[in-house]
Amino acid sequence: MSDADYEAFLNKANADSSGGGGAATTQAKSYGTKSVNTEVPKVLSSVQEYYTSDADEPFEPVALEFEGDEVSAERLKKLLGHGEAVEEIGVKEWDPKGQYKSVVEAVEKASTGRIKVFRVELEGTRTEYYVVGVKEGKVVGLKALSVES
Repeated sequence: MSDADYEAFLNKANADSSGGGGAATTQAKSYGTKSVNTEVPKVLSSVQEYYTSDADEPFEPVALEFEGDEVSAERLKKLLGHGEAVEEIGVKEWDPKGQYKSVVEAVEKASTGRIKVFRVELEGTRTEYYVVGVKEGKVVGLKALSVES
């Protein structure tokens, strides 16, 4: 096989097979969920932590317009426009060793102090964890992608 044939084979194998063009690529990059539609509190933008899983991913800010004092799994699911399962889990269950203390503290500062953790199922082995609270008409916090094989 010539180099040109091999290159053509690789290009075809790596091509976007969804047929959706750029939108499908963009959705894959953002893990399929929108997490910012309003101003992000500065304390969240300064967090430089990574969530440890099969793919160590950075925590990203969450700032979504919201009406209410407290977010639930059902309301977060609607905010994210997500069809997959969203479940609330305890902070201690999500972070039993306390290794994400700076994440929890940043979200406490950005919100009213009452934080919740939600597990959002994506496709396959991908899951997003949302550490969020509510303040002044916004759900604010941080999210991270976890790959769990």
